[in-house]
Amino acid sequence: MRRTLPPLNALKSFESAARLGSFRAAGNEMCVSHSAVSYHIKQLERHLGLALFNREPRALSLTAAGRSLYATVRESFNRIADTAERLVAPQRGEVLTVQLYSTLTIRWLIPRLPDFETRHPDLRLRLLTSQWDVDFGRDEVEACVLIGHRQYADLDYTYLFSSEVFPVASPAFLARSPLRSPADLAHAPLLQVHPSRPDWQYWLDRAGVEGVDPDAGLSFDSYDHALATARQGLGVALAMEVYAADELASGALVEPFAPLRAAHPADWWFVCRRTHVDSPKVRLFREWLVNAVLTDSRLQRRPMEGL
Repeated sequence: MRRTLPPLNALKSFESAARLGSFRAAGNEMCVSHSAVSYHIKQLERHLGLALFNREPRALSLTAAGRSLYATVRESFNRIADTAERLVAPQRGEVLTVQLYSTLTIRWLIPRLPDFETRHPDLRLRLLTSQWDVDFGRDEVEACVLIGHRQYADLDYTYLFSSEVFPVASPAFLARSPLRSPADLAHAPLLQVHPSRPDWQYWLDRAGVEGVDPDAGLSFDSYDHALATARQGLGVALAMEVYAADELASGALVEPFAPLRAAHPADWWFVCRRTHVDSPKVRLFREWLVNAVLTDSRLQRRPMEGL
């Protein structure tokens, strides 16, 4: 029996508008006018006999039927894209797109990449850096490394390691402004990382320090920038061992309150869609990454229930 499918262009417009939350943004993505997107979606709604969007003057949201259809269409488009990628990969070589935080990429991953390239010369990595976590429903990313918690049922999480946070400063800064106790931070410029803004306050709370404003000093978009600024003697930064291990070992940065550290409430994970978990290229990178973590004695792993 021949199946009657909705018009493909209408489905493409629907998927883009649902993902982006805007007919205009969908039109820009598809290089058509927003009125063309609106027409395609009305065509799809007529075909189904259902309203897919709640249209309000300044908002666009999916109806219950729209949410159900979007989940299926998004999954189907992802599977089509994956199959197409596998078909053309032998002709052009495998490419895996992975998103990571810039500091982790610069300070930990890049020095280890020659080992990965030696082991897997036919798999090319396309690394994207961002301070913000991936939205797998929107971003063109196959996997990522993030610090957080397992929270989405359609994603696969592989535990990597856990971190502690702690203040660091340069020897020159400490010579000018001695920090004899955490309370002395009330008189020191603190270097903030605004995408990770809760981290400073988390450490201060665990250390029992009151009256310190972690937002009073310079603010940066990455730990790398904050640590580099601390190395220049311009303030006190918060660090993680995965980020500051080399500078602590060389003496470029000093931990003034050692061993007063706070276990970060979130863990590090390698994350991909569940539909990608058995992809050969995802599996190869995941296995290599886990092994790289296990062979780095500076990284801490804790027992994880259910793993």
